[in-house]
Amino acid sequence: ALVTTMAEMVVSGVSTRKVARVVETLCGTSVPKSAVSDVCKDLDKEVEAFRNRPIEGNYPFLTVDATYFKVRENGRVVSKALMIAYGTGDDGKREILGFSAYRNESRETWKDFMTGLKKRGLCGLMMITSDAHDGIINAAREVFPDVPWQRCQFHFSKNIADKAPKKEQAGLRAELQEMFHCKKIEDARQKRDQILADYQESASSAMECLDEGFESAMTVMTLPEGMRRFFRTFNHIERLNWELKRRSGVIGIFPNEASLIRLMGSVLMEQNSISQARKAIFSKESYQKLLKSDVRNHLHLIAEEQAALLAA
Repeated sequence: ALVTTMAEMVVSGVSTRKVARVVETLCGTSVPKSAVSDVCKDLDKEVEAFRNRPIEGNYPFLTVDATYFKVRENGRVVSKALMIAYGTGDDGKREILGFSAYRNESRETWKDFMTGLKKRGLCGLMMITSDAHDGIINAAREVFPDVPWQRCQFHFSKNIADKAPKKEQAGLRAELQEMFHCKKIEDARQKRDQILADYQESASSAMECLDEGFESAMTVMTLPEGMRRFFRTFNHIERLNWELKRRSGVIGIFPNEASLIRLMGSVLMEQNSISQARKAIFSKESYQKLLKSDVRNHLHLIAEEQAALLAA
C-alpha cells in the first residue's frame, strides 16, 4: 500500500523530495529520492500496456495535438514533443487512444505516430481535428487519405485576429463567432463574404488568412447540428495538455524520455478513466443514423477536395 501511495503521489504532481519527506514522517525511517524514483518504474508495465493496447471498434472522430516537455538527453536539455491522440468511439465516449514522445513535430514524426495508431486497429474514421501544423496535415493525408481534416476553429480565429490591427480584433472575433455558429454552410459563406468586405482595407492579411482557411475550418458543418460543437475545436485536448503541464510542474526537467512516458502516461491513464466515466457525446443510435445518411459521402468529397488543394 505504501509503495502504491508513493507512486500515486508522484503521478499526482508531488516531487520525489516531498514524497520522501512524507514517508519519513509516517514511517520514522528515511527514504532516498532515488528509491521513490525506483518505485515509479513499476508503473512502466501498466503504461506500456495502455499505450500499446489494440484499438477495437470504430472511432469516427480523432483529435491530435502535441505538447512539449524538457528532457535530459546525452548531457543536454532538449524539448520533446509528446503527441496525443484523443478518439471518440461509436458509443460517443472519448478515449485517449495513444501517445508517444518525439524529437519534434514534422511530417515524418506525425506520420510515424498516426501509422502506429492505424496498425493497432484504428478504423472507421470520419474526421480528424487539429491545428494547422503542416506535419499533421500532410501525415494525415498519407495515413488516412479518405478522412477530411477539420481545422480547429478556436486557433483559426486566433490566427486571423492576430493578423489584424489591435483596434479591429475584438469586433473581428465576434464576427467570426457568428460565422462559426451559422446553421447552414451557405449562411456561413455569406457571413464570410460580409466579413471580407468589411475588413479588407483595414486588415488585408487577416482577410487573406480567413479566405484561405475557411473551408477547412467548416468541415464540421457536414455533421448534424447537435454534434458540431464537440468537434469544431480541440479544446478538450488542450485542457488535457494543461493538466499534464500542471502535473509536470514540480519535476521541471525529466531525467530521460522513459521517465516522461512513465509519469505523463500514468496521468493520461488517470484522465482516460475520468473521460470514460463522463456522459457520452452521442448515442450508438445517433452514430448508426449518421452512417445511413449522406454525411459520410459528403465527408469523402471534402477529403478529395482537400487532397487536391494540398497536391496543388
